[in-house]
Amino acid sequence: MQDLAIDLGFRYGAPELKKVYQKYLSIAELIGIAVTASLLGAYYLGEYLSREEEPVAVVRIMKYSELGPPPSIQSSNVPPAISVAAPAVRPSVGIPVPVPDAEVSPEQTFATQQEMNAASDAIGEGVGGAGGEVTIEKDIKIEDDGPPPDFVPYEKAPQVIKRVNPVYPEIARKAGLEGTVYVKIWVDKQGRAKKVVIQKSASDIFDQAAIDAAMQFVFTPAMMQNGPVDVWVSIPFHFRLK
Repeated sequence: MQDLAIDLGFRYGAPELKKVYQKYLSIAELIGIAVTASLLGAYYLGEYLSREEEPVAVVRIMKYSELGPPPSIQSSNVPPAISVAAPAVRPSVGIPVPVPDAEVSPEQTFATQQEMNAASDAIGEGVGGAGGEVTIEKDIKIEDDGPPPDFVPYEKAPQVIKRVNPVYPEIARKAGLEGTVYVKIWVDKQGRAKKVVIQKSASDIFDQAAIDAAMQFVFTPAMMQNGPVDVWVSIPFHFRLK
């Protein structure tokens, strides 16, 4: 081979390397790809093998008929009561005290149970009255809150229990007058009509009849937060000739 390179006039090895470099380059690329693929495969295989399996939740679907009767409240397991040792209290009545025989009296006896109960009752609840009569220094006057505002919030509206029809004024009847009177009734906490105010009237001749009828109305009290409140209620009175 050395003699052939000298005869051709160029250095030995270059043409051969040019011819085979593409072959070895391809082989090197394939080897590199194989090595890379092997490393990646080894990495993902290790991740897969080191992965922990998630716990499997088992759900059982049952019908209402399969549940059976509910447990009884009476037979429920009640936690046992914990006994707490209280400090012992020494009795103050009937404690025997040793004395010399010469001092023993034959008439001396122990206190009976009745005597001990009587002694304990003496420190029980009293009936009072030992300090004399109770005097009232000053009467407390419950002031009226006055009429409520035009708008009072409530949870339960007042309902009419007793409704009274107004008396048709005789003058209006003879004159053939008809009309409607709108009144505003102050309903107190007992459901009674405490005050009546004319809101709108077709004629003054009907006003007093409407007020007299409205003052006899009885309602259920308006309730707000479990308590009665004063409110205004509007009622129309229609005067019609038949």
